[in-house]
Amino acid sequence: MSALQPISQAAKSLFYALFNLLWGDLITIPLPGGSSVGISLLILILIPAGIYFTVRTRFLPFRLFPDMLKVATEKRDLSRNHAISGVQALIISTATRVGMGNLVGVVAAISAGGAGAVFWMWVTALLGSSTAFAEGTLAQLYKEKDPLYGGFRGGPAYYIHRLFSKDGKKRSAIAMLFALSGLICWCGISQVIGNSVSSSFYNAFGVPPLYSTLLLVAVAAVIVLRRNATVRVLDVIVPFMSGLYFLITLFIIVRNAAQLPAVFSRIFSEAFGLRQVAAGGFGAVLMNGVKRGLFSNEAGSGSAPCAAAAADIDSPAKEGLLQAFGVFIDTIVICSCSAFIMLLTPDGLTDGLAGMDLLQTAMRHHMGDFGVIFIAVVLWLFSFSTFIGILFYARPNVAYLFGDNWTSQTLYKLLALAMLFAGGLAAYTFVWDLGDMGIALMTIFNMIALIPLSKEAIAALREYEHGRKK
Repeated sequence: MSALQPISQAAKSLFYALFNLLWGDLITIPLPGGSSVGISLLILILIPAGIYFTVRTRFLPFRLFPDMLKVATEKRDLSRNHAISGVQALIISTATRVGMGNLVGVVAAISAGGAGAVFWMWVTALLGSSTAFAEGTLAQLYKEKDPLYGGFRGGPAYYIHRLFSKDGKKRSAIAMLFALSGLICWCGISQVIGNSVSSSFYNAFGVPPLYSTLLLVAVAAVIVLRRNATVRVLDVIVPFMSGLYFLITLFIIVRNAAQLPAVFSRIFSEAFGLRQVAAGGFGAVLMNGVKRGLFSNEAGSGSAPCAAAAADIDSPAKEGLLQAFGVFIDTIVICSCSAFIMLLTPDGLTDGLAGMDLLQTAMRHHMGDFGVIFIAVVLWLFSFSTFIGILFYARPNVAYLFGDNWTSQTLYKLLALAMLFAGGLAAYTFVWDLGDMGIALMTIFNMIALIPLSKEAIAALREYEHGRKK
């Protein structure tokens, strides 16, 4: 054992060196007033990509927003051979986008960067919509039949494969690395989900972590171990939880309508204000908003295309528009709900608090003890739907790595359930970091193919627009 210890320590050091390269500040830009902006490699990839796709699609989030609404409200066709509709694919991707980050992540961004972070979160989401369109459209263009679950499957591993596999048969190394990174990432997320659910239920109800975790794992197992139960369950949970959170927030906003002008004034003044620059805080305002926008909606990471590929829809660009709309739902709607709950709370009530305690205190101010219970229940729904959604994402990636067999599919589901259980009982920082590493590598491998193949997504958009005019 002692002989292996230096090797283990060296591997861990190498891991965190790579982790810091991906997530740490790769470059630092000085600003007036003594502040600075640290920019990580992921931000250097995702922000320019969002600008690139926004320009290439001729500002799609603004120009085609009515089309997003139209496609999202189109009458669904009956699923054929277990295929899902475009809207069902949107629901699955929304289930995974809308999670703990929409609650605690937004609160943390405002705590660290102030109200101005909300504005930059909105800007980043609008850029991310164009990226989401490109990867969702490509997922449709390169989808294939799914012999195990029926319907279709695909995602970045499949369009990366088409780009780099010379004969179209031999598996691509980059595609395999993407699929493996995804499976690692989703195991790490499972741990975070288990821990956040058990913690919130203990804080709200005093329920021991073991009991809440056992309930979560049991309910999740009943759904994910069945062949095609995931989509039916998410069809119910996602609209309910998102709609409920939005309506409660709307109620809070209406009750505090007199404060809204001051809140919006604070958001915009702190986003551009000279006071933040002079105080050396503009970097925190900018980067906390940008990071929350990027890592909440997942645009560019390659996760959502795993659901987009499964849709049976008459135009690839329509699925791209639906995925772009999913970014709007996640960040402009749900993240903004959390932001307004915070900004409509007197500052003195939340001084010295962080994370879930801060959000639950804000909700107690607005709605009494019911608010604390409500946040715990909503977090459970958000986290639960995220878990079963990421196992839907895992399907095509497990198949790409291990072939079409039920054994590998079931083993991965059991591994994720075990991670969910372990996370509910204790926080394993290294596993969480492993999940973060996974999503960072997914983003890099996805972008390697997304940029070169983007011309095909643009061609599909032009074909859609031409057909619409006719």
